[in-house]
Amino acid sequence: MPLVRLSDASDSRVGDYTNLTDTQLRRRREPAEGLYIAESTKVLRRAIDAGHTPRSFFLADKWLPDLQDILDRFPDVPAFLGSEQVLEEITGFHLHRGALAAMNRPAPLALADVLADARRIAVLEDMVDHTNLGAVFRSAAALGVDAVLITPRCADPLYRRAIRVSMGTVFQVPWVRLESWPESIEILQGAGFVVAALALSADSIELQELSSRSVERLALVLGTEGDGLAKETLERADVTVRIPMNPVVDSLNVAAAGAVAFWECRPSVD
Repeated sequence: MPLVRLSDASDSRVGDYTNLTDTQLRRRREPAEGLYIAESTKVLRRAIDAGHTPRSFFLADKWLPDLQDILDRFPDVPAFLGSEQVLEEITGFHLHRGALAAMNRPAPLALADVLADARRIAVLEDMVDHTNLGAVFRSAAALGVDAVLITPRCADPLYRRAIRVSMGTVFQVPWVRLESWPESIEILQGAGFVVAALALSADSIELQELSSRSVERLALVLGTEGDGLAKETLERADVTVRIPMNPVVDSLNVAAAGAVAFWECRPSVD
């Protein structure tokens, strides 16, 4: 196991971990360089269990025993160790969740393969908040959603905050970034999915009415924070759905709305 002791925050070997708090920079860098950052030993273990491979590990000495078995599985992958002060200078924040790892991004999945056996899918339109994105993935994993599709302008599910909020479920739920939207709605409809858009529109039906129809293949479309779904998306969808609620509140947070819809529209057990 190549343990590398860090004494200088400017060490060029840890470039994958520099400026992790610069969201704009990391959103550009990580996909372009084929990497993502797994934060915490729990998330790191889930990534490896999902078949993802590490480029390097990054941790303080006190976390070494917790990760020893993982390091032993990858004897040729460097593990960078340093004081908490040096590590914080490199990343820009205090590492209080254990280790980090720079991971190789897995190859993108094919949309046709993901749709082949799916009965319930979620489509996330232009969702930009990584916390909401991670929360939707966690609900999807828990409530029987077979796959998540994200539109071209949607945030990165493999960004550090999204992974952390999802508790690593972004590694478990198959997901695909669509090449075009809302044109891809036709692909979903052609594959036999009823496309249901969650929106507070005049012609929307209540969620319970949709679930009572016992739709075999259903795609639930959730919109971006604040603005919701685009007009063209609503026009192309098969049905528009609303969650009935107390009139003193006009809407739910998109992650909460997704969890309610996933539960209500979960597929029947044969």
